[in-house]
Amino acid sequence: MALVILLAYAIGSVPFALMFARRWGAPDLRRIGSGNLGAANVLRASGVKAGVLVAALDIAKGALSVTFARYMSDQPAAPAVAGLAAIVGHIYPIWLRFRGGKGVATACGVLSVLTPVAIAPALTIFAVAVWLTKYISVGSVLASLAVPPIAYMTGSPAPAVATACAASTLVIFRHRSNLVRLRTGRERRLGAQGSTRSSRPELVVPPQARDDREPGRTVEGRER
Repeated sequence: MALVILLAYAIGSVPFALMFARRWGAPDLRRIGSGNLGAANVLRASGVKAGVLVAALDIAKGALSVTFARYMSDQPAAPAVAGLAAIVGHIYPIWLRFRGGKGVATACGVLSVLTPVAIAPALTIFAVAVWLTKYISVGSVLASLAVPPIAYMTGSPAPAVATACAASTLVIFRHRSNLVRLRTGRERRLGAQGSTRSSRPELVVPPQARDDREPGRTVEGRER
C-alpha cells in the first residue's frame, strides 16, 4: 500500500500547469494572475489551448493513479487511497515547496474512475454554474459540494465516498481566497479583461514588495 500511495502522490505532483505555461510563454505561473498552478490560471496566462490541455492532463493523472492502484494492490481501499494521494500531490507537491493547484481537475479524474456515476451530474452543475455566473470558482465549489452526496446516494463503495468527501473538503479549502473575493466583489469573471494571455501579464506582487498595498493586490507589467 505504501508504494501505491507514493507512486500516486508522485503522479499527482507532476506540475503540468507550470510546464505548459512556460511552453506558451509565461515565465513563472506562480507569479502570474492568481499564482495558482492550475488550468484556470494557465487559461488566463497562456490562452485557451494551453488551459484545456493542462486540464486534460491533470484529469488524466488523477485517473491514472487510481488505475495503477487497481493493478498494483489487491486491497479494496487501495484505489481510493491512491486517488486521494494524487489529489494531495497536485495541491501540495513536495518539489515545489508544497505550492500547487486547487485539485479540481485531478479530483475529477480520480472520481471519474472511483465513482463515474457521480461525475456527470457534478460536471453539469459546474458547467451551469460557470455559464450563469461566469465564475470558475463558483462552479468548482458547487460541483465539489455535490459529488459526495451523489456518490453516496448512487451506491458507490464506502472508500470512494470517503475519498469524494476528502477531495471536496480539500478543493473547497483551497478556494477559500476565491470565496473571500466573491464576498467582497473582487473575484474576476471568466472572459473579463485580462483573463486571457496578453503582452503584459498580470504579476502577483511578492510580500516583501507590497509595502502598504492591499493584500493580494496585483500589478500589471514589471514591479514598481
